[in-house]
Amino acid sequence: MIPYALARPFLHLFDPETAHGMAICALKAGLVGGVSAPLDPILAQSLWGIDFPNPIGLAAGFDKEAEVPDAILRTGFGFVETGTVTPRPQTGNPRPRLFRLSSDKAAINRFGFNSGGLEPYAARLSGRRGSGGIVGANVGKNKETEKAEDDYATGIERVAPLADYLVVNISSPNTEGLRDLQARKSLETLLTASLDARTRSLPDRAQRPPLLVKIAPDLNEDEMRDIAEVSLATGIDGIIIGNTTVDRPETLKSPQKGEGGGLSGKPLLTKSTECLASFWRLTEGKVPLVGCGGVSSGADAYAKIRAGASLVQLYTALIFHGPGLAARIASELTLLLKRDGFDNVADAVAVDQR
Repeated sequence: MIPYALARPFLHLFDPETAHGMAICALKAGLVGGVSAPLDPILAQSLWGIDFPNPIGLAAGFDKEAEVPDAILRTGFGFVETGTVTPRPQTGNPRPRLFRLSSDKAAINRFGFNSGGLEPYAARLSGRRGSGGIVGANVGKNKETEKAEDDYATGIERVAPLADYLVVNISSPNTEGLRDLQARKSLETLLTASLDARTRSLPDRAQRPPLLVKIAPDLNEDEMRDIAEVSLATGIDGIIIGNTTVDRPETLKSPQKGEGGGLSGKPLLTKSTECLASFWRLTEGKVPLVGCGGVSSGADAYAKIRAGASLVQLYTALIFHGPGLAARIASELTLLLKRDGFDNVADAVAVDQR
């Protein structure tokens, strides 16, 4: 296997979307090595009846088509989220639509839910049954669909029997009107429809995977309060905080900083973690939270956990650190938990809030 430190300069000769396609091909071909070192039990926890070997997950967007979840799991991730998938195939926005901000350890994307559609995606998930590992399914809506809840219900109903958890993505900034679904009344309608679709797909409550909603970090206090209250009232199982941001911090240095789309990576860490902490307070710790945005080290993951995250996700940092990153973060997190006297990662959740 070629060390990523040597492969990265070669990959970065290509535009980011082409380089990403090459990474998917390498994972398919078995060219990316796995992790052999055993995980420390301190990282294991049970959430929603699912036993997570560690709390470090891959966010949606990397494996949109559910092509390589098992290869990714072998690199040290505790869970993998595939998608976002839309019911019907769509090409998304024109290329170029992904930009590396190397000086900022960040990226900007404006993909617009490019997707091969629900059926091939579901077929791949079905084909991996019995493979083990925790794999989630993230669903969205087609661009032209006016009644959004219909698309989400279609996706949930189709993949509910095939995934370990489900995510309703209403927070991409690259589909016109999508973030409007975060408004109170729209969110109530959407989450109720999604929960009903899960019930239709799996009438036996014991078989239903948890249903989470993925929101934006660009919310004011009133918007966050509405989402928290709707989440508690509908009984959804968790909230992912958050997606990319439309903000452009003044600290950005890269020439591509003015590109349109959602910003991800290191500059998002503080903003997304503050939003996460607010949601823990607004939900009074009653809804498990997943912290996403800017994570590239064990210290970053630990900060999100201490702010209220039971699980943590990353994606953009892989561009700069490669496939060994999840295992490194898990190792660093283990040392931090032990340093501070925790017996289990779950004991550290929201410790800064208490």
